[in-house]
Amino acid sequence: MTEEQLIHIIKEGESETVEFKQSFSKAVFETIVAFTNNIGGKILIGIDDNGNVIGIAPTKETVQKWINEIKQNTEPSIIPDVEIVNIEDKKIVVVSVNEFPVKPVSYKDRFFVRKINSNHKLSANEIAELRFVSLNYSFDAFEVDSTFSDLDENAIQTYSKKVENGGRYKSSGDIENDFKKLGFIKNQKLTRACELLFGNHHTNIHLGRFKSQTTIIDDLMIRSPLIIAVEESLDFIKKNIRLGFEFGGDGLQRTERWQYPIPAIRELLLNAIVHRDYSNPTDVIVKIFDESIEITNPGKLMGGLKVEDLYSDNYISRHRNKLTTEAFYLTGDIEKYGTGFKRLREWFSEYPELNFKVIDLHDFIQVKVSFNSSKIKNVPVNVPVNVPVNDRQKKIIKDIELNNQITQVELAKKYKVNRETVKRDLRKLRELKLIKRIGSDKSGYWEVIKNI
Repeated sequence: MTEEQLIHIIKEGESETVEFKQSFSKAVFETIVAFTNNIGGKILIGIDDNGNVIGIAPTKETVQKWINEIKQNTEPSIIPDVEIVNIEDKKIVVVSVNEFPVKPVSYKDRFFVRKINSNHKLSANEIAELRFVSLNYSFDAFEVDSTFSDLDENAIQTYSKKVENGGRYKSSGDIENDFKKLGFIKNQKLTRACELLFGNHHTNIHLGRFKSQTTIIDDLMIRSPLIIAVEESLDFIKKNIRLGFEFGGDGLQRTERWQYPIPAIRELLLNAIVHRDYSNPTDVIVKIFDESIEITNPGKLMGGLKVEDLYSDNYISRHRNKLTTEAFYLTGDIEKYGTGFKRLREWFSEYPELNFKVIDLHDFIQVKVSFNSSKIKNVPVNVPVNVPVNDRQKKIIKDIELNNQITQVELAKKYKVNRETVKRDLRKLRELKLIKRIGSDKSGYWEVIKNI
């Protein structure tokens, strides 16, 4: 490194890849580990925190001793590049390390990663995730105790149809065999991804319609298999946003225009589901206000990706949950090439009155879409939104009209789904105030409030 190059680095200040140190200390070890667990970096020894050149008086023996100490105190062992550079008649030691291929690297069993211009100690979950990513593992590939018979038949059928229509995978005709080929079943056991996509799990999508930050006027918790949870979530959102009409230049042709671009909202929901950290028990949260919508999921951006990178087309897409991502890719719901945010920008370009931004909340990622009143030209005409129920749920309402004591078992048998699916259907119909239960679960009966 030349003196001119060093002067330029010092002028730029501390950053994600540069750290100043007045002397060699244990803090140097922590920074080395933080750099190797990120994208590499340089430590300038002999520079104070303000970028002033203090200088240091190292010998070749001293430098070799430092290299040995770094090697002995890091796991796996790190051997840095070290050089002495003269600047302003003073000597500066430049310690350079590259990103390490197998992470995480530790110093005395402590793990750090570089964020912006400081070192952050990693939590147990962050250590595990860094290890998974480094070894090309995926959290959703771990095996669980559920069996194929525990899966939701409706979710499997929905998935099979979407995959067939998507044309990205040729089914063998045996869905269980297909799941083994795709990695959803390993060693005769379901993976976490399979349980999330098609079975009963303990993760939620929690949606709420708010009149203010503290006033909730509608609320729904969805714990369906993820394959069908996306559309259920979208149904709730559509029920709680405005639908208007736009008229063509002739004043006669009328087209629908939702308050938000629906393909973009679906993409944001999919992003929250596919990229969320499933080791974190927190729900995916969707908050709908009069003039904004927020979608928040637990998890951080992967592989050093920053929020500002998402607004460009020059970033590499990283997947925390590879099997889950693969499932939604095969249905045609998502791409795997980092094109999602490019499509989002295209959809939002047709809604100039909307502001769209991504917010990094450290352990969570939030997307907020809000109205910019100064850009609103035409306020859409509000019209009623259809009640979001599927064909089976509509038929269940009719079944209840014919037999108000029909049981969940009878409905499950009739529609060839498991009992959990029927329970979700009935719960949804009750939440929408289309049916209600009179009396106890055993001796009571159903009553249809509104038929559709």
